Amino acid sequence: SSLAQIQGLPLPHPGPPAMAEDNPNPVVYEAGGGAVVGLKHRLLSELLSEDRDEDKEFDDVTLLEVFESLRYLSDPEHPNLSLEQLKVVQSGHVWVDGLRVHVKFTPTVPTCSVATLIGLTIKAKLQRSLPRRYKIDVEIFPGTHNQEDQVNKQLNDKERVAAALENPALRNLINNGIAGTDRPDVSLLLA
Repeated sequence: SSLAQIQGLPLPHPGPPAMAEDNPNPVVYEAGGGAVVGLKHRLLSELLSEDRDEDKEFDDVTLLEVFESLRYLSDPEHPNLSLEQLKVVQSGHVWVDGLRVHVKFTPTVPTCSVATLIGLTIKAKLQRSLPRRYKIDVEIFPGTHNQEDQVNKQLNDKERVAAALENPALRNLINNGIAGTDRPDVSLLLA
């Protein structure tokens, strides 16, 4: 707890019952279900083929690919609900500009005590999923949180984010939010 306070990152209360007090009955929206429309799936042969030296051009990551990697992340207060179901992440709040990925998320309530944790979970998932050449910007959607400026400052401070990701308690909460969130389209599975 004192390490998190030094880093400027609030640690959520231990255990789900205490965490749920911010928003015990969130509005749950129907998730898109299935693959995101317009998401291009690559054939296994394309993924396994060697890159040619003369073809140094990289495939660009699309906003749909970014959203697909985030939509099933678990909410820290309600681990049985995804960030998409709570409209914390939405495809319209994700965009890619060259080698920069932008995500704006919306906490379920303006007083959400786990907003920093949600932002760190989004950032960690993208850092683990995207090639290192991408810069990742994660922020609260403007006007949706009482401490928007402070949380955004924390999420955009490399040293604070690195220290938070090394903190065992925070890392455990982030890993729990990410675990089991890669859900490939069944048409991609090998027979």
